[in-house]
Amino acid sequence: MTCSTSSQSAADPATGGNTAVSLGMPGIPEPGASAPQGSGDFIPAPAPGEDPRLVDRFGRVATDLRISLIDKCNLRCTYCMPADGMAWLPAERLLTAEEIRRLVRIAVDIHGVRELRLTGGEPLMRKDLVEIIAGLRADHPDLPISMTTNGVGLTARARALAEAGLTRINVSLDTIHAESFKKLARRNFLHKVIEGIDAAADAGLDPIKINAVLMRGINDMEAPSLLAWALERGFELRFIEQMPLDADHGWTRADMVTATDTRELLGADYDITVAPESRDGAPAERYEVRVKGETDAILGTVGIIASVTEPFCADCRRTRITAEGKIMSCLFSREETDLTALLRSEATDQEIADRWRAAMWAKPRAHGMDHTGLGAEDFVQPDRSMSAIGG
Repeated sequence: MTCSTSSQSAADPATGGNTAVSLGMPGIPEPGASAPQGSGDFIPAPAPGEDPRLVDRFGRVATDLRISLIDKCNLRCTYCMPADGMAWLPAERLLTAEEIRRLVRIAVDIHGVRELRLTGGEPLMRKDLVEIIAGLRADHPDLPISMTTNGVGLTARARALAEAGLTRINVSLDTIHAESFKKLARRNFLHKVIEGIDAAADAGLDPIKINAVLMRGINDMEAPSLLAWALERGFELRFIEQMPLDADHGWTRADMVTATDTRELLGADYDITVAPESRDGAPAERYEVRVKGETDAILGTVGIIASVTEPFCADCRRTRITAEGKIMSCLFSREETDLTALLRSEATDQEIADRWRAAMWAKPRAHGMDHTGLGAEDFVQPDRSMSAIGG
């Protein structure tokens, strides 16, 4: 897959010149069809009003909305935030509950979005979280609504969230060892996270997925024990490569634990093989897990999200909105499109939808990190950290 974003300056069909059609390339897929894979060429821009979906110039269609509710977090994970925290957005700049509901209505009713993930920061720090979810569920009875959380504070709210209409959760948990947790999160809250996960399971939130980032020399050797813990409890563990989204900008390719490293670490105790089911646009490559040396019983599955070394940009189906209402077409984008000014004006839903659609049309081909060197000449780390974007 070609991943140089610099090629986007070539013959854009929106401005004239050679078009993808004239070169025999695929056009925009019909609703419900998969995005074309790997052609790497522009497709013709749909005429105004012709296709309301969030289509980009390479034929991908965004059907998965990630919307951040707040940038604030109560942990200080080394791969995300500085030890002293950050300057949080003032409350008046955050999207209100009604603005969130309106954006989701536009996404679902106009753009055809089919999945919603609530993120942060830490979404549990929104006092009106239950009310937000209840409103979204009232508007969209059949929409899958998930949430990514660090689990701190989940014990007291899990049942209310489930009753409000939350479908499932992803909990960030990098280790089950207290000392390692304290080094990574800079907080002694492991027990709170474990209790929160148990409360979510008791409340019927299912499936529960566990997100883990392995950091070299801190928790990388704990990968097999974390997998054993998740398998025993019926949770799906997903290892995520550390991404260059830390506020300290200390990420280096040389120090990160890659997907290949992770498979080797797990291979010490388990045999893992790629699951037969299609990925269908999911960020995680799923693997069936068996006892080492045995070929029969499958213990469960584990996922690996290799955003850096094995990127899945060609089939990305995500659109993101930050806590203050800015569209990010890619998690690593340095360009943002503001919707808050429109939301707080007399703009119609269609006018907001048109701006959203235009922002996604400009989505880059890829993030540019899948190079073998220590850096990539066409990748520049975003100014925002993960907590300020919303994963």
